[in-house]
Amino acid sequence: MKKMISDRVKDTKPSMTLAITARAKELTKAGHDIVGFGAGEPDFDTPDFIKKCAIQAINDGHTKYTPATGVLELRKLISEKLLRDNGLVYPPDQIIVNSGAKHSLSTAFQSILNKGDEVIIPVPYWVSYPEIVRIADGIPVFVETSEANDFKMTAELFEKNITEKTKAILINSPSNPVGAIYSREELEALAKIAVKHEVYVISDEIYEKLIYDGEKHVSIASLNEEIKRLAIVINGVSKSHSMTGWRLGYTAASKEVIQAMGTVQGHAVSHPSSITQYAGIGAMKCPEEVLNSMLAEYDQRRKYCIERLNKILQLSYIYPKGAFYVFINVSKLFGKTYQGKLIKGSMDLADILLESFDVALVPGIAFGTDKFVRISYATSLEQIKKGIDRIEQFIKEVE
Repeated sequence: MKKMISDRVKDTKPSMTLAITARAKELTKAGHDIVGFGAGEPDFDTPDFIKKCAIQAINDGHTKYTPATGVLELRKLISEKLLRDNGLVYPPDQIIVNSGAKHSLSTAFQSILNKGDEVIIPVPYWVSYPEIVRIADGIPVFVETSEANDFKMTAELFEKNITEKTKAILINSPSNPVGAIYSREELEALAKIAVKHEVYVISDEIYEKLIYDGEKHVSIASLNEEIKRLAIVINGVSKSHSMTGWRLGYTAASKEVIQAMGTVQGHAVSHPSSITQYAGIGAMKCPEEVLNSMLAEYDQRRKYCIERLNKILQLSYIYPKGAFYVFINVSKLFGKTYQGKLIKGSMDLADILLESFDVALVPGIAFGTDKFVRISYATSLEQIKKGIDRIEQFIKEVE
């Protein structure tokens, strides 16, 4: 019988975070008081300044096709941002605007990968990384990292896993799900290996603006011209400007890569929504104090989570320095039971919490590490308090 659906799609797993969020919404509609720790989505509204820019764009008639790589004014502003914030010189012709950072990643991989090319992915990883690579006919190569090192890739592990088929490595700083930040020294060590072996570095910097405790974000592309030639910098406004639904990401890289991405994007979606791009212009001009006020609220929530978790002996966690997640080690609960149900791993634990305690979080198995679960503190302090109260109650009731 003829195959009607491609093997590529059959081998691709649905996003577990989206699935959990959808299930939580179903339970909410059914009358449950769900605490949603699942989705990595800011609970703030998009700033008014940005919304007004989009409305003005509609009124001004900016509703037609744009260049495949994006509106020039927006790319110029992104170029200025990269220089100002990251010390990176990327002229507009080395920048492409995409429909969200996820689309930036998928377009980049479709542009650089040939069938069978390998992409090194540190474990734990954001749930979509492996599937995005597979859809582009690449092979994700998972590298186990150390909890003691905040699950960051080391130069030694990187080089050990390079083969003749290695095309790229994926680095995420600040990281999802851990909230870890790579130091300049760690990035320099990775850069040396990438340059030595001619391997692209896909640098996902979407959480760049969400950093705490005086830590600094360093883009690997800013280290020197050699690594900049191999770097593909991914960023966007979804997390920093609370614009998840607008779908606006961008990529900065060599002319060769950006031209290839423009070709792929031009045939796939033509370009991101013109209205979204003008909202992006507003985002690039948005007053810094607006972003800082959101960051201050995240920091308050982060500190509250840490304070509460420190008092729960059965749990430990990776101290989050960036993003808005806490990655919690729940392995001490494995082997215990709740109302006769054995907790064998993170999925069992997440199912019990959702169905019996109305708490939605993401099991670590979705990120490649079964001993952990991820909670997002991109929700109100009231919800965070309620959710952790329920987790504590669950722990009291396991046997």
